[in-house]
Amino acid sequence: MTRIVLRYSIALLSTVFLTDRVVSQDGGQLHGNFSMDAQFYNTDSAIGAVLPPERLAANAWANIIYTNNNFEAGGRMESYEPSLAGYPAGQAYSGSGLGYRYVKFKVSDLEITAGNFFEQFGQGLVFRCYEERYLGVDNAMDGVRLKYKPYRGVYLKTVIGRQRFGFNNGLVKGVGIVRGIDAEVSLSELLDSAWTSANNLIIGGSFVSKYQEDRDPLLDLPENVAAGAVRANFTSPKWNVYAEYAYKVNDPNGRNGFVYKNGQALHLNATYSVKGLGISAGAHSIDNMFYQSDRSAPTPFDMNINFLPPLTKQHTYNLPATLYPYATQPNGEVSAQGEIFYKWKKGTFLGGKRGTKLAVNFSTAYALDTMHLGLADDTTRRLGYSSKFFQPGNRQYFQDFNVEIRKNVSATWQFALTYLNILYDIDIIQGKPGKPTVHANIFILEGLHNFTDRNSVRFEAQHLSTEQDHGNWATALVEFTFSPHWFVAAMDQYNYVTFNDTFLKDGKEEVSPERFHYPIGSVGYIRSGTRFQVNYGRQRAGIFCVGGVCRTVPASNGLSLSVTTTF
Repeated sequence: MTRIVLRYSIALLSTVFLTDRVVSQDGGQLHGNFSMDAQFYNTDSAIGAVLPPERLAANAWANIIYTNNNFEAGGRMESYEPSLAGYPAGQAYSGSGLGYRYVKFKVSDLEITAGNFFEQFGQGLVFRCYEERYLGVDNAMDGVRLKYKPYRGVYLKTVIGRQRFGFNNGLVKGVGIVRGIDAEVSLSELLDSAWTSANNLIIGGSFVSKYQEDRDPLLDLPENVAAGAVRANFTSPKWNVYAEYAYKVNDPNGRNGFVYKNGQALHLNATYSVKGLGISAGAHSIDNMFYQSDRSAPTPFDMNINFLPPLTKQHTYNLPATLYPYATQPNGEVSAQGEIFYKWKKGTFLGGKRGTKLAVNFSTAYALDTMHLGLADDTTRRLGYSSKFFQPGNRQYFQDFNVEIRKNVSATWQFALTYLNILYDIDIIQGKPGKPTVHANIFILEGLHNFTDRNSVRFEAQHLSTEQDHGNWATALVEFTFSPHWFVAAMDQYNYVTFNDTFLKDGKEEVSPERFHYPIGSVGYIRSGTRFQVNYGRQRAGIFCVGGVCRTVPASNGLSLSVTTTF
């Protein structure tokens, strides 16, 4: 394995030196970036922070990309020596080596990529390979991708390869083979001069198939599992309406209990916007849509072929974003979301001298209405259940009602006030059987004061009240920015549980509340394309999410360093 890593490293370095010659002779360009997150861990038994075998851990990545006219080549060296605690979301990473490499070139209207690549068809209901580095989600393809534009407004894609499964001194690929094709037509481009409207209609379709050998001694499992999708997107100066329907043939796997039931999904979304007003509404129904290139993947984060976008607001404030975030339930859900944004003009009663912004958002998710089968015989039981598409069941997974008011009260002061009411089925969403549904109210006050054009202070005061889970929380944050180089921040999360002497744990047992502070301080320095940040303090155990995809992070205490740079 060491020889393999060395060979790849030499190859990558050789590419750099060769391309440096090409840069000087033929005008090509070489660019890239580097990032590293390292932490030194301390023991902190009070919050359950367990000291890992190696007290110093680090994740590091370095990308190098060379471009010259219609040619592009790149690679990424990765290092996990060892990886940070709780990272990544799926299969463990270890060692150092080459984790991503590719060449890409264009010949007329044909683009060819060989090696690793990321791609998406439509909204991703049947195919999306992507990377969310700080979650440790990476299902990059390793194979070949072709993009072809046979005629103006007509776009074709085809992919074939295997997905990234893990990292062990280099890329580790999964056992399944993924094949797919996508076609899209943009009417405004296709008709060109014959099309005089400001509107446009884009229609598309996808077909994906995965292959995995059946080695199960008991079940007759399908080796080829196909999925298809159709979509339409209408756009105008005021409207954007999108619809996509996907269908997947029976795919017995470890996530659905190896049932032989077909899957389907319908995703709808519409937005309307004019100056000062924006309205959006969306809904989807998901039924048995786990789609992984390995039917026995060890975690739900490994080798996902598709992506099911959540219909919930992606909060950025600490308490709602990390305590009770929501992710789409691929085995089945019915979800809806609506949002209204309005800005009162300057000079009106509610707008005042500088205007006032209001955003109201509501989202909810229910279990799918299903009926389990299988009491009669094993064949029927293997069908799993019958369902009513787009029919919500009795169990509510999630609800979020939030209101945000944002206003500049002077030339130097800006405030935002947010209220959230959340219902959270922690049993289903976080896999905590027997835990009661969480009902929480959250209030957030954010302020920003600009001392000068370069110096400012931002603060947040957050409070979450609930009688379930860990009880009440309070968070305070203050951040000073001294542009263009420095910033300093301090934050404290306080789980005070309740003001009372006892707390009804899980709604069942009277216990004395355990109260903990989670303070953390940060110092950062930015110069050109380089950023340094040092943190020291406590990190509570919880959920870390990006774009509706979440991973669990363990409690920790220690010193961390983050470095990013580009060239």
